[in-house]
Parts: sequence; C-alpha cells; structure tokens
Amino acid sequence: MKNDNVDVIVVGAGPVGLTLACELRLAGLRVTVLERRAKPVAQSRALTMHGRTVEMLAQRGVADRFLAAGMKIPTGHFAGLGTRLDFSVIDTAFPFTLFIPQSVTEQLLEAWAHELGVDVRRNATVERIAEVADGVSVLGQQSGTPFDISGSYVVGADGARSLVRQHAGIAYDGLPAKKTVMLGDVRLSAPPSTPGLSVGNMVGGLMVVPLGGGLYRVIVIDADRMDVPLTRPVTLEELSDSTRRVAGQDFGLHAPEWLSRFSNETRLASAYRKDRMLLVGDAAHIHLPAGGQGMNVGMQDAMNLGWKLAGVVNGRAPESLLESYHQERHAVGAALYQNTLAQSALMMNSFDAPGQALREMFSELMKIPALNAALAHDLSGYGVRYPAPLAAVPQGWALLPDWTGRRLSDWQLQLDEGGRASLFSFLRSGLWLLLQLTNSEEGKDGNYTPQLDARWVATVKAVPADRQATLAGVHALLIRPDGYVDHAVAHQEVRVTTTVKPNLDALHTA
Repeated sequence: MKNDNVDVIVVGAGPVGLTLACELRLAGLRVTVLERRAKPVAQSRALTMHGRTVEMLAQRGVADRFLAAGMKIPTGHFAGLGTRLDFSVIDTAFPFTLFIPQSVTEQLLEAWAHELGVDVRRNATVERIAEVADGVSVLGQQSGTPFDISGSYVVGADGARSLVRQHAGIAYDGLPAKKTVMLGDVRLSAPPSTPGLSVGNMVGGLMVVPLGGGLYRVIVIDADRMDVPLTRPVTLEELSDSTRRVAGQDFGLHAPEWLSRFSNETRLASAYRKDRMLLVGDAAHIHLPAGGQGMNVGMQDAMNLGWKLAGVVNGRAPESLLESYHQERHAVGAALYQNTLAQSALMMNSFDAPGQALREMFSELMKIPALNAALAHDLSGYGVRYPAPLAAVPQGWALLPDWTGRRLSDWQLQLDEGGRASLFSFLRSGLWLLLQLTNSEEGKDGNYTPQLDARWVATVKAVPADRQATLAGVHALLIRPDGYVDHAVAHQEVRVTTTVKPNLDALHTA
C-alpha cells in the first residue's frame, strides 16, 4: 500500500472538483483528485454555463477556451415560462449563458488541471476517511491496488451521495424525490422548426434542444407519469408516447444515445465544513435542474473555497477564514433551494386550470423590467453579494459599506505608469488585488495598506478608464481573489478614527 502526502485531497473529478483543484494548484498546493470513474462521462447532464461562471474563468485567463467551444444565448428561462430572462441588463462582458455540454466543460477543466500539475487519479474508489494528527487520511483502491493518501484537508466534490459528507456526519436535510421527469438524447427525423422548442399545457411540459451533430435533447414532464420511480429505466417507447401526449407529435425521435430520469429531490447540507472535511457542489446541495444552476453554483462554491483554503494551507491566513466559506456559500445554497422549489411548483404542480393561470400570470409579471432583472441576476449568479469584509480595516480609515461584497466586472484600467490593462488580468494569479486609485490625494499618510500577509496581495495604481464618477470619494479598493470587493476605504481627508471589525479574525499573519 502506497502512502502519499499532499496538501489537499479532492474527491470527485467533475467540473466542481476540477475547478477547485485548479484553484488550489494555482496557489502552489500539492493536490490529488480521486475519481471513481475510469474515464470521463460521455453524457452531459448540464448544458448551461452561466455568464458569472464564464466571468470567473476569465479572472483566471482561461475563459476563451470555453467560449470557443460553446454558443452564446442572450436569454434564459425561469420555470420554462414564456417570458425569457434578459441578461443584457447585467453589467458584465458576458451577458449570456453559454450552451456547452458538461462533457466538454470537464475535458477543458481537466486539460487545465494537467497543465497546472494537478494529480488526477481515475478508477480510484474512496473507501474510508480517517482524521489523523494535523490532517486526514483517505484510503481506498485504484484499479485494485490499495492506496492511503494523507493531506491537510479533504474536499468532497463527490455528488449527492457524497462519501465525504457521510464520513463528516453532516446532515443532508430537505425534500425527497416526489416527481420525476424524462430525458432523452435522441435523433429526430422531423425536428421542430424552432431551434429551442418549449411547450407547456395541461398535459405536461416539453423542451427540445439541438445538441449538434444531428442529436437533440428531449425533456418531457408528463402529468400522468411524474410518479414513475427514478430507478425505473426510461424506454424509447415511453419517451415517444409522452412527447406525443404533450406536443401532439414525437418529431420522429429514434436512435437514442442516452435515456434517463431525474427528480425534484431538494436537499441542502447543514454545514459546508466540519473540521478538515469540506463540501462543494452536489455534495452540499441538490435540486430540480431548473435554470441550469447546479453545476454553476458548484463551480462558484469551488472558486470561493479555493483561495481561502490555499491561504490557510500556505500559512497566509488563520484557519478561521474557512468559516467564511460556510457563511457565504451556505446562504447561496439556501437561496438556490428556494428558487428551485418555486420553479418546481410552477413546472410540476401546474397541470390544471389554476396552475396554468398561475404560469400565465407569472410570465406576464416577468415582463416588468425590475422583476426580470432581479431573476436574471439571481439565476446567473451575478446577483451574489457577500455581507461583510473578511479583512480588518486599519484604524484611521473610513470603510465605505456600499462597496462591501460587490462583484466587479472587467474594468479597463488606466495605469498610473501608462497604458491600459483589464482588471481581470491582475487576478490571474489568484492573489488579492489592492487597487490604489491614482486620482486620490495621498496626503501625509501615503497609500492604504491592508491588514493582509503581504505575500498574498498584488498592488496596482490605476483608475477605471470610464468609471471615475462611480468611484468618487474612494481611495482604494481591496479586491478578493474571486473578484468581489472585500472593502473600500475613503480619501484620507474624510477618514475616521474607529477600527472596523470584520466578520472574522483579521487575515494578517505575523
């Protein structure tokens, strides 16, 4: 039995686990990913990458790989209603969803992981996790050969039945599967003329989406067959019959490549961390796949956790920083729980006259710009804002609370030394970024210095090329490695003499 020592062990090599592994490796950590499957899954449960996820990848300089492999769609849906969500109102360079199969997303992430030097081990089944001095030990078998890997932390990116979550003893409360939906990746001899067909009536609901290469995804909610157990295999005949019931025809579906069934099971882990075991993605939350949120929220979990865990392991932050992972992302998971339950009600409890009336009314309400924008921000992940700074504000500086927790789009910066550069180009290394605004008067106290380990912070003197008015009165912005503003401080002439307390211990280490 081989005993290896690494910094972090990630269980699961799906999009979420690979995203986390890349973040950790970017910070120089030794990372091993254990995946029970011998090779990547060919089928793609997820087809949607939301703009906020693309933006996150752009912060690391790899978004172009995904953009080249996907198709931009400027709108989205809420509960399959007729009124589409308009992403153009969002302040971002990526106001769209990217239509890209999960299999392609995984291929691109795994290629990036290998470039960075992540150790990805396939056909590796985890059997036991044991807490040891200053870490954890993960035992199992890879291709029949036992392994024992020790690390400082283990992260479960191992799905809804997470072994890591079970070993940690974390509750996974929520609602069991009550209703199921059919899915088929098939060929159509008479495809619909509309590229993305959506049908809803008192018989059920249907979506037909072209996957390319003559393949189509057909998703059917049949009001008479929602009680079929999740474990019962879908047949081509069943999919055809239900498609005809809902749409009046089956579009000549044939030659299935994948038939499956999914449910409205909805659960949320009670904690995202217990000691040295942490959870991301489906290991922390599952729900009806409505609005294409699951993979995206999971990858954003990974982005939130990655730099924090790296900071702790590298000795640049106290372990208390990891508490902010649960505080920030569990709230996002709770919001996801609620919005997918609401969509489930609109999609699966609406096959009668009152239900259809509710859908019609809600669709009309979504034409109100403010409501449409709120839902667009919510589903895309752009609406996430964190409530409190993580780094302490030194005495003598005024915190500007309107900036705390805000995500920033990719500003073009006019550099103090001349020339221009994008904001995101300074986030590629995964460090904190201190943006010293050169249009502020330095005065006798000079530039702002955050209470962080200096090795963990990059500093740039610049002003946004086209946003000076929005930054009036701001002396400096401290930007987290995930692109959110930790805090902003005022010009020195309006400073105060109180110390602002963050929601955690100061991140500075001696």
